[in-house]
Amino acid sequence: MTTTPKISLDQWRALLAVVDAGGYAQAAETLHKSQSAVTYAVQKLESLLGVKVFEVMGRKAHLTATGQVLYRRAKALLEEAGALESAASTLAAGWEPELRLAVEIIFPTWLLLESFARFADEQPQTRIELYETVLSGTEEMLLQRKVDLAICSQVPPGFTGDALMRVNFFAAAHPDHPLHRLGRELTLQDLRKHRHLVIRDSGSQRRSGSWVGAEQVWTVTHKATSIHAACMGLGFAWFPDETIRSELQSGQLKPLPMREGAQRSGELYLVFADRDYAGPGALRLAEIIRERVHITCSKLVGESGQRPPAETAVTAETSG
Repeated sequence: MTTTPKISLDQWRALLAVVDAGGYAQAAETLHKSQSAVTYAVQKLESLLGVKVFEVMGRKAHLTATGQVLYRRAKALLEEAGALESAASTLAAGWEPELRLAVEIIFPTWLLLESFARFADEQPQTRIELYETVLSGTEEMLLQRKVDLAICSQVPPGFTGDALMRVNFFAAAHPDHPLHRLGRELTLQDLRKHRHLVIRDSGSQRRSGSWVGAEQVWTVTHKATSIHAACMGLGFAWFPDETIRSELQSGQLKPLPMREGAQRSGELYLVFADRDYAGPGALRLAEIIRERVHITCSKLVGESGQRPPAETAVTAETSG
């Protein structure tokens, strides 16, 4: 049997505001209420639950151990309440007016755009906002609920995702690059003496640097910049083969003859920010993406007789 809650959402919101804002006066300003109203809400909460949320240490009030637990659970409760209201509005309105996606840049761009085009044929009025992300940037978008759907190389804790496609990438440089002129199989020690082209993590932590230990590193934001730099002979990187197919065919880039580690692989996953609250537009677009990936991979398998190579990133630097 479900019991009627003793504490209102406003009281929980007052508690969170006091902690997040750093005091009752600051919380009152944030909530646009009087300080006495905020103080009363928190005291009423303590009285109804029979607990002590704050304890005075010096001149400041700090959360008790019980208060810390209540704070964490209250934050989750308010986030869930907000998500529920948002979902109700979306469902009441029918198809979403806008869909937001975070897609790691290693997913084939042409395949993503084909999926968008198919969706636009069915729902031309729905706007699409695409965030082209790298590694932890995709995870942050999901955790902060800034997107409805994501394609990522790792499923963040607390989320579930469907495996979408296996992807591969390999080391390459301009045919006249000094590494090619060595005329033998290359080791990581060889690579460390030359410039490594890396695509920046789009997350707030912005992990950077060369995972092979190269001292010369150029970190860029876009994969196109990395490709152009490599074509100019300015460095080497691990590239998705779908991304540099034309450069390989034209002879602007050439795979490096690595003794080991020339190719890397991993999975890309399709992840909903919240599958329970996903609207019809998000569900349909996800379905289309799965269909297009399946058709493309099946076609390539039929042509080659083996699992097809595609774009990938399983290292700390996406294209590098």
